Amino acid sequence: MPWLRRNLCWVVCALPASVLMLASCRSEIARDPPSPVLEAPWFEDVTARVGLDFVHDAGPVGTYFFPQIMGSGGAVLDFDNDGRLDLLLLHNAGPESATRYQLFRQSEEGRFVEVSAGSGLDVAGYGMGVAIGDVNNDGWCDVLITEYGRSRLFLNLGMGRFREITESAGIDNPLWGTSAAFLDYDRDGWLDVIMGNFVLYDRSIQCRSPRGRLAFCHPSTFPGSVAKLFRNRGLDASGNVHFEDVTVTSGLAKAPGPALGVLCADFDGDGWVDIFIANDSKPNHLWINRRDGTFSEEAVQRGVAVNRMGQTEANMGIGLGDVDGDGLFDIFVTHLTEETHTLWKQGPRGLFQDRTVSAGFAAPLWRGTGFGTVLADFDHDGALDAVVVNGRVSEPRIAFGPETESDFWAVYKERNQIFRNAGKGRFEDVSLANPAFCDVPGVYRGLICADLDNDGALDLITTCIGGPVRVYRNLASSRGHWLGVRAYDPGLRRDAVGAEIVIEAHGTGLSRLANPAYSYLCSNDPRAHFGLGTVDRIERIVVTWPDGTREAFPGGPVDRYLEVRKGEGQPP
Repeated sequence: MPWLRRNLCWVVCALPASVLMLASCRSEIARDPPSPVLEAPWFEDVTARVGLDFVHDAGPVGTYFFPQIMGSGGAVLDFDNDGRLDLLLLHNAGPESATRYQLFRQSEEGRFVEVSAGSGLDVAGYGMGVAIGDVNNDGWCDVLITEYGRSRLFLNLGMGRFREITESAGIDNPLWGTSAAFLDYDRDGWLDVIMGNFVLYDRSIQCRSPRGRLAFCHPSTFPGSVAKLFRNRGLDASGNVHFEDVTVTSGLAKAPGPALGVLCADFDGDGWVDIFIANDSKPNHLWINRRDGTFSEEAVQRGVAVNRMGQTEANMGIGLGDVDGDGLFDIFVTHLTEETHTLWKQGPRGLFQDRTVSAGFAAPLWRGTGFGTVLADFDHDGALDAVVVNGRVSEPRIAFGPETESDFWAVYKERNQIFRNAGKGRFEDVSLANPAFCDVPGVYRGLICADLDNDGALDLITTCIGGPVRVYRNLASSRGHWLGVRAYDPGLRRDAVGAEIVIEAHGTGLSRLANPAYSYLCSNDPRAHFGLGTVDRIERIVVTWPDGTREAFPGGPVDRYLEVRKGEGQPP
């Protein structure tokens, strides 16, 4: 298809007010609830098959340097506009290390070939997170990398080359950056950026475990940081992009916190993008856009600051999606092994309630310290499933044997988890049926979700502290029909930031937020993905664009990717 030759870089963070869901009707898009036993695993490890050779370098072990235990993320991006998603992976070995960040181009055969040397991204640092977006509206994906001690912006020059423009572009974040996201919070057509920052870490402070051993510090040992918001002011007279730090004037400086996960969406239904921040061991923040360049922190009154017991938890990664088919987007956040991962269901619009227990997340087959997470439809039955990658941040209370002494990270390793949505937002733990993904312990941090081979099924990539990055191909044998949609704005020469996509069939619809900036420290597939069950044809696609205008596009057959272009539709 011609659109596959264009850039797949999406940074869609806004969720408009209109949802167009008919909650009173039974959705024809969802099949009957699946049986409690999977016939076959959903994923296979294809890391060797796709040629990916990457082992994360966390730097020298034994010093308990705090950034080490928080890991590094990565991103999928189509940096050369050939229609295939490529891969950028980070290390955490420090700016003086010989280990450099690595860029892999996906070949026509589906193999990942390293093209780091000379790309401009082959730099060293305490790499944390990645955000992908076209900051100068030239049709090429640019790259923001957060690090301990700084954040860096790289402009895509084409031909596989990037140039760092951090200083000239006005990006100044000397804090401990974590997850980041591009968004257009003021609707001016230029991508702004929000960067979560963790704690104000003092390297001179050493922490110890209950057994008196050196250990990684708890985040409460240090004050929280302020998340930084930079407004994109567009191009200057010389054609260079420039950002303005609006952290103070926007109001975000009023409430610091140890931010780990960041996700942008319209959480109050007014059509303007808001910002949700998962704070580690502190109440979460929900910054509501007041449409005048300022934000109001409203996590408490909207129900997402703490859990149902009023307790603060160790909030890490974030997933977003409509898990029960009511047309409202819900929030899923991962927590410590000793806690439970929390699902906040939305309803009524703009208000959330902790439904972890009724959703089935309170009693998994095992517990883990979750970081990266995804809500996506892996078996194409119309219901969003959940995936969590785990890895401890402290030693368990039980002592480990001498066999772990040769592996510093052994005591932190845990297994991953997969939860299938059995219908109406009730989840079943199917981890045992997925040994490739769930049986290999690791200190997992990043989780990337992307359709790497463009076959319509979402695949997974995991990052692991001190271990290999692994690629998992979706091979679920009972998958239903599917549709992938890209919203493109020809006037801006890039993907539409803030577009919500609704597909309609048989009198009802499904809504998806095409947003690559979720999970933890990662940027994911930019396209909106729909599982359709037995539906083999849709009636139409309705897109609400970032400026609030709405257009309808013809439906048609499914099991394909298609592109909708702003200005080429009809009034809905």
